[in-house]
Amino acid sequence: MVTDPISDLLVRLRNGFRRHHDVVTMPASKLKHEVLRVLQAEGFIQGIESATEDGHPVLKVQLRYVSEGQPMITGMQRVSKPGRRVYVGTREIPRVRNGIGMAILSTSKGIMTDQASRKAGLGGEVLCAVW
Repeated sequence: MVTDPISDLLVRLRNGFRRHHDVVTMPASKLKHEVLRVLQAEGFIQGIESATEDGHPVLKVQLRYVSEGQPMITGMQRVSKPGRRVYVGTREIPRVRNGIGMAILSTSKGIMTDQASRKAGLGGEVLCAVW
């Protein structure tokens, strides 16, 4: 059992990009699926597919590369951790790399990017930063 599913997701994506894999497989959860949905909507990954392997639900993530095998995601950081949760209001939402990257927040209206959260006037838990 994994104690921090978001960190597990980020590590699997990072390892997949480093090894130049096309598809990364991980155990499924609703939270992981929503974070991946946001990453896909922002163009960081190509696609998500739900499947079943050995009777367990899994997510198959198609990684996206730019020219010459460069990964689309150059860096990821887990902000809110199980030992130290980070909650922010609308005015304290972080800007990742001066707007080049994005923060993913868990708000009362669901998982969304920092820009969408600012536009909706919602704060929440800062899950991770991606650039």
